[in-house]
Amino acid sequence: MKKAILALAFVSTLAFVSCKESTEDKIEDATEAVGTEMENTTENAVDAMDSTATKVGNDMEEGAENMEKKMDEAVK
Repeated sequence: MKKAILALAFVSTLAFVSCKESTEDKIEDATEAVGTEMENTTENAVDAMDSTATKVGNDMEEGAENMEKKMDEAVK
């Protein structure tokens, strides 16, 4: 009976250690994947902000030019 209990304990310990290493590998892979996804998302956000800033800047310049033309027309 003792041998059976010790064998079961040994197998359980071996299974636990094996799962632990596998789990650590999975956690490492998941961490790397999350890091990569965060990097990609950050790059996309920066690109979106840059294009939005460019568009806003162009719209502001166009608006200023239109106001200047209307002011010139109003003065004439």
